[in-house]
Amino acid sequence: MTTTYRYSVEILHLLVSSGHAYFGRSKDGAASVPTSDLDRVEVVAGKGIVGDRFFGKAAHMDAAVTLMAVESLEAIAAELEVPPFDPLLARRNVVLRGAHLAPLIGEEFALESRGETVQLRGGRHAHPCVWMDRMLAPGAHAVMRGRGGLRCQPLSDGILHRGPAVLLSPVPLQPDLAGAPARLRAGRLP
Repeated sequence: MTTTYRYSVEILHLLVSSGHAYFGRSKDGAASVPTSDLDRVEVVAGKGIVGDRFFGKAAHMDAAVTLMAVESLEAIAAELEVPPFDPLLARRNVVLRGAHLAPLIGEEFALESRGETVQLRGGRHAHPCVWMDRMLAPGAHAVMRGRGGLRCQPLSDGILHRGPAVLLSPVPLQPDLAGAPARLRAGRLP
C-alpha cells in the first residue's frame, strides 16, 4: 500500500508564452513575445501546456511544465535586499505558494484544482539563466541556484486553475522549506 501525502497549496500564476523572451545576450534586452498570466491552462499528457513555447517540443517532453515556489523568489529578494520580484519574470509556468518541490524530482505527483487533477513527473531542477541578473536583480542568478523550480513531464490531460489547490505527493514534503535552496549535484552547468 502506498501513502499519498496531501498538501494545501495555492496556484498564484499560470504563465503561458508562445516564444522565448530570454535568449541571446541579456544586454540586448528581452524579446517582446506574447505572454499571458491565465486563470486556467490546459495540460496535455506528454506535450505540456497548450499555447506554451515548450508544448510538443521533442527536446522538452520530459520537462515541458515548470513549477516554482513563490517563496523562493521572496527568499532571493530578501537575501539580495531588494524589493519583491514580479513572479512572472522568472518565466516559470506554474507559480505556487506552499509547495516544497525539490523532493519531487523523479517522483510522480499530482496537482488538484477545482476538482480536476493533473498528473506530473518531477524531472530536474529548473536552473536559472544569467538573464536573472538583468530581469530580477544583480546577483539573482547565483542566489537562485537550487531555487529555480522543477521541470516536469505531464502524465495526464487536465486543467490547472489559479487559486486553492492540493499537491498530492508520494513522499513527505516540508512546506516550510519551499523557499530554501535545494542541494544541487555537481554538474557541468554554471
